[in-house]
Amino acid sequence: MSRKDKSRGGGLVYSTDPDYYRSSLPEEEQPETLAKEKQKLQVKLDTKQRAGKVVTLVSGFAGATEDLEALGKQLKTRCGTGGSVKDGQVIIQGDYRQKVVAWLKEWGYVLTKG
Repeated sequence: MSRKDKSRGGGLVYSTDPDYYRSSLPEEEQPETLAKEKQKLQVKLDTKQRAGKVVTLVSGFAGATEDLEALGKQLKTRCGTGGSVKDGQVIIQGDYRQKVVAWLKEWGYVLTKG
């Protein structure tokens, strides 16, 4: 039995080609983003595991991560506060439920629930 792994690189130990490892990995397919009219977003208030701090969560986005991050950036800019995008949710620091629902409906997310 051979000690070399024939399945990947045929015994190649090191490569200086920066694209070698990227080309051998399978590419992840990005999910297609639904139209704004079909997105069912939920806006709610949360304080769990946040040391008593209040945050506004926007969840239910179906689509590419880049589009969710762009939506999160727009919401953070409109609210004038910090936040992040984690685990498919937009997290806005503070209680902005009513404003966020109004802005989402204004931007075309008509199935938004607050």
